[in-house]
Amino acid sequence: MSKIVLTERSNPQTKNIDLMSAYEIAKAINEEDKKVALAIETQLKQIGDAIELIAQAFERGGRLAYFGAGTSGRLGVLDASECWPTFGVEHGMVVGYIAGGDKALRFSIENSEDSEELGLKDIEDFKPTKNDIIVGISANGGPKYVLKVLSEAKKVGAKTIGISSNPEAKLQEFSDIFINPVVGEEAITGSSRMKSGSSQKMVLNMLSTGAMIRIGKTYQNYMIDVRMLNEKLVDRGVRFVSEIAEIPLDEAKKYIDLSNKKVKTAIVMAKQKCSKEEAEEILAQNNGILRKVIKDNHGKI
Repeated sequence: MSKIVLTERSNPQTKNIDLMSAYEIAKAINEEDKKVALAIETQLKQIGDAIELIAQAFERGGRLAYFGAGTSGRLGVLDASECWPTFGVEHGMVVGYIAGGDKALRFSIENSEDSEELGLKDIEDFKPTKNDIIVGISANGGPKYVLKVLSEAKKVGAKTIGISSNPEAKLQEFSDIFINPVVGEEAITGSSRMKSGSSQKMVLNMLSTGAMIRIGKTYQNYMIDVRMLNEKLVDRGVRFVSEIAEIPLDEAKKYIDLSNKKVKTAIVMAKQKCSKEEAEEILAQNNGILRKVIKDNHGKI
């Protein structure tokens, strides 16, 4: 019998979870979940390196693509889909692929992770270049789908990042950076949607958010390129303009309207008392980075 990988082993701490009360079950799972952030802490150097690699790719006009099967694939698609509204990036700059396609987002297609053909199909659909970053996500680190994607990406010179909970993951062979938060055995044996999934979600958040920060998609901790697509987001944008430009909310709302709902443009208009066109020109001269326009920590231009 082959060696049982860490993500498939039984957890001695939850051996009798089926005999526990509902409260005890919640407590046992919570105790296991506490280990996730600590496991990620051991990987901060690798995560930081990955953030810088992705940011450099974006600055070259490159793209970020996540590939995974099952839970891992769903989390990649989730993180990618949130970048467009949160950071105002173009569609296609960050994308997510799941083995089995969009149907697998809603329905389990478990044998898809074993298909090199699906991996080849998806990486060919993405058409990677040497400017792109390919991220393979897998709890146990061995699905043929992910391995095929990473190996094909390396053939064209794309940089690769592997994320796995298994220190013996096969995908590290094909990864320029290997991120390995070892969260241990799951509360339910083999249910890698739990701690492994939580760790993947946290790491992906760090990668995409960190890279966006590095390329100027935030000012301080404000998401200044947010797309204002509903009332909540309009309110958020108005508040950002008010707080950063240090003006009343009603005045901030006026600038949001005049800027065609662009937070950065509205801020420059408010600070410089200039037109939308002049504000956009100022931003263009500074590569769209508001921190270069607002020169000091007190918000003075």
